[in-house]
Amino acid sequence: MMKSTDDLKYVNKKLPKLDSMALVTGKPVYLDDVAPKDCLIVKVLRSPHASAVIESIKTDKAKLVPGIEDIYTWEDVPQHRFTMAGQTYPEPSPYDRLILDRRVRYVGDPVAIVAGATEKAVDKALKLIKVSYIVEEPVLDFHKAKDNPILVHPEDSWKSLCPVGADNKRNLCACDECSDGDVDAVMADCDVVVEGTYHTKANQQTMMETFRTYCTMDAYGRLNVVSSTQIVFHVRRIISNALGIPKSKIRVTKPRIGGGFGAKQSVVAEVFPAFVTWKTGKPSRMIFSRKESQIASSPRHEMEVTVKIGASKDGTIRAIDMYTLSNTGAYGEHGPTTVGLSGHKSIPLYGRNAEAFRFRYDVVYTNVMSAGAYRGYGATQGVFALESLVSELADKLGMDPTVIREKNMLMEGTNMPAYYGEPNDSCALDRCMARAKEIIGWDSRERVKDMGNGKVRSLGVAMAMQGSCISNVDVGSATIKLNDDGLFTLMIGSADMGTGCDTILAQIAAEVLQCPYDHIMVLAADTDASPYDAGSYASSTTFVTGKAVEQAAMKVVDNILENAAVWLGVTDETGREALRYEGDRVYDPSTGKEISLAEIAQRSMAMPHHTIEATVSNCSPTSPPPFMTGIVEIEVDKETGSVEILNYVAVVDCGTPINRNLARVQVEGGIGQGIGMALYEDIQYGSNGRLYNNSFMQYKIPTRQDIHDIHVEFESSYEDRGPFGAKSIGEIVINTPSPALNNAISGVTGCYFHELPITPEKILMAIREKEKAAK
Repeated sequence: MMKSTDDLKYVNKKLPKLDSMALVTGKPVYLDDVAPKDCLIVKVLRSPHASAVIESIKTDKAKLVPGIEDIYTWEDVPQHRFTMAGQTYPEPSPYDRLILDRRVRYVGDPVAIVAGATEKAVDKALKLIKVSYIVEEPVLDFHKAKDNPILVHPEDSWKSLCPVGADNKRNLCACDECSDGDVDAVMADCDVVVEGTYHTKANQQTMMETFRTYCTMDAYGRLNVVSSTQIVFHVRRIISNALGIPKSKIRVTKPRIGGGFGAKQSVVAEVFPAFVTWKTGKPSRMIFSRKESQIASSPRHEMEVTVKIGASKDGTIRAIDMYTLSNTGAYGEHGPTTVGLSGHKSIPLYGRNAEAFRFRYDVVYTNVMSAGAYRGYGATQGVFALESLVSELADKLGMDPTVIREKNMLMEGTNMPAYYGEPNDSCALDRCMARAKEIIGWDSRERVKDMGNGKVRSLGVAMAMQGSCISNVDVGSATIKLNDDGLFTLMIGSADMGTGCDTILAQIAAEVLQCPYDHIMVLAADTDASPYDAGSYASSTTFVTGKAVEQAAMKVVDNILENAAVWLGVTDETGREALRYEGDRVYDPSTGKEISLAEIAQRSMAMPHHTIEATVSNCSPTSPPPFMTGIVEIEVDKETGSVEILNYVAVVDCGTPINRNLARVQVEGGIGQGIGMALYEDIQYGSNGRLYNNSFMQYKIPTRQDIHDIHVEFESSYEDRGPFGAKSIGEIVINTPSPALNNAISGVTGCYFHELPITPEKILMAIREKEKAAK
C-alpha cells in the first residue's frame, strides 16, 4: 500500500543530525572524553588456554606494585550465574557466566581483575600474577560439539530460563524445528532439487570506539555506570544479577556512542569496573584495546546453513528445507535467538508459491570466543545461503537470476511461511527489483563480459528481508513535556549509536507538534530519567520507539488544546473540537481569539494547572519486514583473482524513510560491511584455540577505496503500524552483498562459493580449474 507523505514538513526529508556540529568540531562527547581523570584503571588478565581449570592464582607480588588498588580472582566474586546478553527478561540466552570463573572456556576468558591508579602500574601487575592451570582438551570443531563427551559447561549451576531446547550436558545452547506442509513429499514431486551447505564465519563488528565503561558512587550510595552501550536498562539488570545487588542501587547512562552494530547489545566490559567501584567505592574505568575487542568480544555467530530447494521446470519454487548449525562459542549470548533468523528471515522471501517448508537448527557450545549480536542477527547468514542456492537453481534451469526471483518473490498480501504467522501488509520488493534492474541496465547489457585485457566484468543480484522489532516482546517508550519557554523535551530510553535516532525521533515529534525539529531537546538513555525502553537493537528504534514518540506527541497536543480551551473560555464540546493547534499558538476560529504556546507553557507551570506532558509505551504485536534488492557490478582480474567493485545498486523498501539522508547512510554503511564479510574478513583459529586475527593487520576490513559507487534509492511501501508509515532499515542493508557478489563471481569462475570470505586465492583457483576443464 502506498500513501503520500509529500505534505509532511519534517518526516521523509533530508535534515542534518542534531549533534552534527558537535561531532565535526571535535567536541568532547565520547566516553573517554567525559570520564573523570582520577578513575582507577581496570584491566583483566586473560586465559592463554581454550579449556582449563585454575588450580591456583598467586597475586601477592602483583599487589605490591605501587599504585595497585586491588586484584580480584574467582574466589572474590559472587557465585551466581547470569547472561551478558542484552535481552528482555526472561532472557532466551542461558545463565552461564560468572564475573570470574575457576573454569576458563576460551583463549581470552577473564582470569583476574586488576585495578590501579595508573595504566603502567596495572600493566606491570598483570605480568606478575602467577596462574597454575589444569589444561583440558577443548572442543574446537563445532561439527563435533553436540553430544561430545567433553562438556564446555559441565557445572550444575548453569540454567536456561526459557524453553529454547538448551542442554548444557549435550553442549546445546538451543535447538528447535518448525515446518508447514509435507516437505519430503513435495520435494519428491519436484522436477528439480538443488542442495548446498554454506559456511559463514564469526565476523567482528569493528566499530571505531571499542568497549568502554566508567563507574562512580553517588552521594546516596548508588552505583553510577556510564557506558558505551545500546541497552541501558538491560545493563542495569545484568549488573544487578552479576553483583547480586538491587537494580534500584544502579543507574546507567550512556554518552555519545562511537558505533555498536550489535556488539554493544552485550555487556562485554561493564561488569568489571562496576565490580571494582562497588567493592572500593572509588571511580573506575575500563577501556578495551583493539586487540581485546578482537579476541574477547561478541562477534557474529559462525553458522553452517544447509538448504534444499525443490522447484518445477519453469522455476516455481515449491519447497524449502533448511538446517542451521550455529556456533555460540564459550557462552550462550544471543545464541538461541540469532539462529532463528537464519530461517525465519530468509525462507519467507520465497513464500508466494511455496507448498511446504521445514526449518531446523542446533546451537552448540565450543571453546572459542563467545558470539553475540551483529547487524543482521542471523538473517545475514541465512540469506547468503538461500539466495546463493536460488542463483544456482536459476543457472541449472537456464533462467535469468532476476526472473526466477520475480516469479517467486514475496508480494504484498501474500503468505509469509516461517514468519510467525504474521501478515505481509506492506511490501514493495517487486518495485525494488524492477528499479534496481532499471538503474544498472540489467536487461540491456551482457551479464558477463570479457574486457579483453585479462579482466572480466559481471553482474550479480540478491534480495533480502529483515524485521522491524521483536514482536510482542520489546518495549519502546517516550515522554514529551512542554517547557516553560514553549519548547519541548523528549525523553527516550533508546541509544543513538551514530545512527541518528535522536534526530529521527525529534523529527517525528516535530511533525506532530508542528514545531522546528531543533525545538525538541532530546534526553536519551538514562535509567533514572528515561521511560523504560528495551534499547536500540533488532532494528526497532524507529518503528517501536518512533511510534511511541508519535503517540506521546499527539497526547501532548490534546493536552495543550484542553488547557487552551480553559484560558480561551471555550466550554462546550463543539467549541473545543473547533480549536486549531498551529504549533506556536492555539486559535479559536469562532471568536478570533488565540493564545501563544509560550503563554500556555508558562500558565501550565502555576497552580491549579498541571505541567503538560505525556508518556507512551509501545510494543508491537507484529514485526513488518523491510525489503531490499541489491545488484552489484564487479571486475575480476583473471591473473590475480582480485575483485574490484565498480557499482552497487541498492533499492530499499523501509516504509517511509523518516530522514532520507540518514537512511541513505545506513544503506551505504551496511553494504560496506556486507562487502567486507563477503570478500575480506576472515577468522582463523590455531589448533590450540588461539585467534590469529587479533588486529587490523590480520583482520582486513574494506576501506572507501575498496568500494566505488553505491547507488541508493527507496521504493516505499506504507506500514500503518509504524510512525508515518515507517519500517526499519538498520539491519537489512548488510544482507545482500554476500549472495550478490557470489552470484556475480560465479559468472567469471563458473562455480559458486560455499564459504566466506571469497578471497582472491579462492577465485584464482576456481578460474584455473575452469580453464583446465575447458581444455
